[in-house]
Amino acid sequence: MTSEAPPQLGDIPQHSEFNVPTLSSTSNSNSKNSNPFIGGNSSNTSAPMSSSNTNGAAQVDSAKNTVYNILNNRSRDHLAQLLNTSTTEASTAMDSINNHPMTQNVKDTVANVPTQLPQLQTHRTSSSLQILQTGPVAENVKDQHAKTTAEFRSLADSRTVPDQSAATGQPLTHYHSFFYNLLSWENPRATSIAFATTIGFIFAARYLPALRWTFKALYIVLGITAAAEVAGKLVLSQGLTSSFRPKRYYTIPRETLEASLEDVEQLINFFVIEFQRVLFAENPAMTIAAFAASLVSYWLIKFTPLWGLSLIATSVLYLTPLIYKTNKDLIDHHVSNATNVVNAQATQVKDLAGHHTARATSTISTYAGDYSAKAQEYIGTAARGNKSTSGAVPTKSGPGSGTYKDEDFPHAPKQEPTPGATSHEEQYQNSQFGGSAPVAS
Repeated sequence: MTSEAPPQLGDIPQHSEFNVPTLSSTSNSNSKNSNPFIGGNSSNTSAPMSSSNTNGAAQVDSAKNTVYNILNNRSRDHLAQLLNTSTTEASTAMDSINNHPMTQNVKDTVANVPTQLPQLQTHRTSSSLQILQTGPVAENVKDQHAKTTAEFRSLADSRTVPDQSAATGQPLTHYHSFFYNLLSWENPRATSIAFATTIGFIFAARYLPALRWTFKALYIVLGITAAAEVAGKLVLSQGLTSSFRPKRYYTIPRETLEASLEDVEQLINFFVIEFQRVLFAENPAMTIAAFAASLVSYWLIKFTPLWGLSLIATSVLYLTPLIYKTNKDLIDHHVSNATNVVNAQATQVKDLAGHHTARATSTISTYAGDYSAKAQEYIGTAARGNKSTSGAVPTKSGPGSGTYKDEDFPHAPKQEPTPGATSHEEQYQNSQFGGSAPVAS
């Protein structure tokens, strides 16, 4: 194998078969002659010398070309050998890499990717769905959904006529039980959803042009149906809308309509009965609360719009029972204390009023007795005056003779009638005289 170093100019032999002058031979030539490689000419040379110099220059050029060709050929061969060696080594390296077990595993994996990718995606999707369905979040959602459904079912089942009746003995409606169950937060999820829905309806009625959208949807639907009918008759000689007409129009069944009307009747009667119960103070606390609400509404309606007043009323109606239920012990304690204070004050006022009433009754009785005694004295004095002025003593008209005496007349009573006596004799026997004088016949 030849050396991989490129050929040098000094490697050319001093004597070649082409008879090319070498550097050493040229250096020994006459100094008067010009350099054969540069082809210089002297002014003192003759014509034969000029001819020989021309031939020498041609030979030098030929030698140079030969040298260049040799160098190029050797360089090309060297480069080719290098390329062959590099290619062989690269091929060997590539074969080693290709035959390596890790490379074979990578190739197998890459080759199996198109077939395994759908299965892998399906597996990952199913795994993700399984994680979502069996994870804690999914279990919590299922649990809350089940509880909400159960509470709505319980709220619907509570629509029964309660055992309690009104003060007049009239039975209440099933809406009394329904609204009590709803507003008492016995089913918190159902009540929360009902409260949020009511608030949403209030804001929708305030900010959304629902009536305008209704008319818009109505004219769009009617316009489409009319246009389809006319276009169908013009193009197909048959209306498109009429082709979709049902064989029988939908009607509301009588049973459904009667049940709905009965439900509406119960709802109206609920409000009518509750208004009368509040008006006639069947429950004084509710009457006082209704009075306070009416008073506050009277002042709020002056500067609060109707939707704002509805929002406040709905919030108070739903949140007041919740606040009471959450803080029941504290509120009951303060209410009990307030009730005790009110009852104590009422008892004190009642006792004071009874004391003053008894004193007034005693005073009036004393004055009445005094005035009664004075009246009796005035009556007796007047009677004696009449007897003395008459000049004649009346005689008895009954059997026997003689005049009347004072003992013949009954004494005037000086005490109040005895309760339970049914006749004048019993009154006389029970009087202060004790029946000492005979009863006048």
